[in-house]
Amino acid sequence: MVDTHAHLYVNQFGKDIDEVLDRAKASGVKRVYLPNIDSKTIDDMFELCDRYPDYLFPMLGLHPCDVKADFRDELEKIEQRLDDRKIYAIGEIGTDAYWDQTYIEQQKEAFHIQCEWALKMELPIVIHARDSLDMQIEMVEKYNGTLKGVFHCFTGNIDQAKRILDCGFYLGIGGVVTFKNSGLDKVLERIPLSKLVLETDSPYLAPVPYRGKRNESSYLVHVLDKLTEIYDVDKKKIEDVTSGNADQLFNKWSNN
Repeated sequence: MVDTHAHLYVNQFGKDIDEVLDRAKASGVKRVYLPNIDSKTIDDMFELCDRYPDYLFPMLGLHPCDVKADFRDELEKIEQRLDDRKIYAIGEIGTDAYWDQTYIEQQKEAFHIQCEWALKMELPIVIHARDSLDMQIEMVEKYNGTLKGVFHCFTGNIDQAKRILDCGFYLGIGGVVTFKNSGLDKVLERIPLSKLVLETDSPYLAPVPYRGKRNESSYLVHVLDKLTEIYDVDKKKIEDVTSGNADQLFNKWSNN
């Protein structure tokens, strides 16, 4: 399994990150990709990746919830770090209309600026689109297939899913698929497994039976179990296909 989205460098893991990663490895997670939040989280993320260089892989971007009036200054700080080391995506970026819509226009502008980084560096993007999925899909569609990436924490309907796939993007599937009334299982029944990647979004959105608790990468097995039910195939098939998708998404073995 590959956890394509986990914030393992945040304070919630400050006391036991080594044990968290031991459990992840023991559960069958072979790699974890870490999306950035803002300029202040970069050093902590890079330092953790340095401790586990063959296991943890960083991305850089400005999370939409951290887009404020000074977002251009914040973007400049992040852009200055793009050449510090190899990164595997620009993310997580996008829009969030759930918590606060005060800076939604600035979120859109920040998204487009960071898409230009991705195009220039030939990197995928990792998209956050909470309560803004249709708007976010429209923004991606305007790039006419030149972008690649994943819609992280996908919870949309079948029509939204198809539009995302038409853009050449993957769907990031995490703990929400295990929630009883999410309805995501019915959507995925109509989506090819070849279009999915697995994720946890740790420490958030823990799957059943840990819902409401701190999430961690080892809990990815519960997402895997749910997908074996939905697709009626064995676990190895889910692991092989979604891990292959993650390799394609992040182009890990290239010299990019």
